[in-house]
Amino acid sequence: MSEVAPEITERTSAETSSSALRSRWIAHLASFRTLGIVIPFVALFITLSIASGPFLTKINLVNILGQQSSALIIGAGSTLVLISGGIDLSVGATYGLASVVAGEVDQHNPALLALVVALGLGAVIGAVNGVVSTVFKINSLIATLAMSFIITGTAEKITSGNLVDITDQGFKNIAYTMFLTIPTAVWIAVIVVVILGIVLSRTVFGRYIYASGGSTEASRLSGVPVNGVRVMAFVISGVCAALGGVVDTSRIFTAQATQGGSALTFTVLAGVVVGGTSILGGEGAIWRTVVGVLFIALIGNGFDLLSIDPLVQQIILGVILLLAVGLDAIPRMRT
Repeated sequence: MSEVAPEITERTSAETSSSALRSRWIAHLASFRTLGIVIPFVALFITLSIASGPFLTKINLVNILGQQSSALIIGAGSTLVLISGGIDLSVGATYGLASVVAGEVDQHNPALLALVVALGLGAVIGAVNGVVSTVFKINSLIATLAMSFIITGTAEKITSGNLVDITDQGFKNIAYTMFLTIPTAVWIAVIVVVILGIVLSRTVFGRYIYASGGSTEASRLSGVPVNGVRVMAFVISGVCAALGGVVDTSRIFTAQATQGGSALTFTVLAGVVVGGTSILGGEGAIWRTVVGVLFIALIGNGFDLLSIDPLVQQIILGVILLLAVGLDAIPRMRT
């Protein structure tokens, strides 16, 4: 036995060393994931600044921010849902319904009333999504996907498939009033991002969101109202989707039931995931979503300026999304 023991000890020591090395490697990659989106974002920004003269101009950069204002608003709300352990695939449909409802209300009422009605509608949709996925235990992916069909059908019924034109100057001013030479659509996005960023990182509710997505049972045993937290996250997501719809309607002067839809939903979701928010919950940040959404926007803008085939853009975005999801799995490789 005394001759075998050293061999066992050496083998155990080697396995322990290998396991420790693997854990350190995983930890380094996980740490890279936290700030990883910043590196390609900066690299892409510098590359486009060199490759395209029109890129690094105020008018182009402001246009990018204006076009992405609704995506940033919706992405901020979606981040809360994803971190809390859910997913909201109805944001594009909510965006479209809020757009047409706000447009219809604005026909004979003040712009402020149209805005309030649209945001209230978004809150109701979010609450329904939250209750269905928590109280009735229906997977949030299926619940919100089904809700998106219901919402889009309702929006098309309201408009009979027609465009809703915005003629009220007060409504147009929601997105186009200039402050410090920047349109208010951008400032609205900045305000939403900052507020939700503070809520997520500096409040008890924010800690509850992380806890709910990180370990549901442990959170419940610790007294965290997991269901209530998730419902509130869905409500915020619904309000953000509605606000994004109002902002874009004000920006382009028209609303349509199919405006947004699945294309907007998956573009926003891609930005959130590429930004580093975990699809399995418990990890993420609003600032990461901002960088992720703008990173995807820079790819589209750069490809347009450089006249590169849009199909190549789709391929690159798909590869980037796969890499982001792969990095999301790294911390779980410890098990």
